[in-house]
Amino acid sequence: MNLAQDEARSRLAAARVARLATVDPRGDPHLVPITFAAVPDRIVTAVDHKPKRTTELARLRNLRARPRVCVLADHYEERWEALWWVRADGVARILAGVEDAPEREAALDLLAAKYAQYRLHRPEGPVIVVAVERWSGWAWAAPGPPARPPG
Repeated sequence: MNLAQDEARSRLAAARVARLATVDPRGDPHLVPITFAAVPDRIVTAVDHKPKRTTELARLRNLRARPRVCVLADHYEERWEALWWVRADGVARILAGVEDAPEREAALDLLAAKYAQYRLHRPEGPVIVVAVERWSGWAWAAPGPPARPPG
C-alpha cells in the first residue's frame, strides 16, 4: 500500500541509515549510504570522520554539478508483511562556508541528537541539506502493530 506523506516522513525520520542518490556530471548515478536526520521537509547529512579515500567526495562534486537528489530508506526482513520503503526527492545544498555556520551548526545539532557518535565527535566536513519536494513510500501492511508470523 502507498504511504501517506506524514507516514513516509515518520518512517524515514526513524530509520538509522538511508541511501543518498546523486548524478555525476556525465549522467551516471552514484549511491552511498548515509547517516542523517530528518525534520519536516529537510534532510541533513554530514561528511564525518569515518575513513574515506579523499575529502573531495564524489557526492559533493555531483551536488555542485547537479543538486537534484533522492534519499531512500527501507526495511527488509524475511517476514514480508514488515517490508517498507520511503523515498524523498529534492534539491540539495552544501553548507561549508563561514556564511553557512549558523545553519550548519543547527544541522549538526540534529545529527548529534540522533547519533551518539556525533555527540562524541562532531562532524567537521561539509553538511548537505536536502529540501524535500516530494515524499513517496510503500509498505506491505498498514501502520499498526506488527503482524505475527504464522503458526
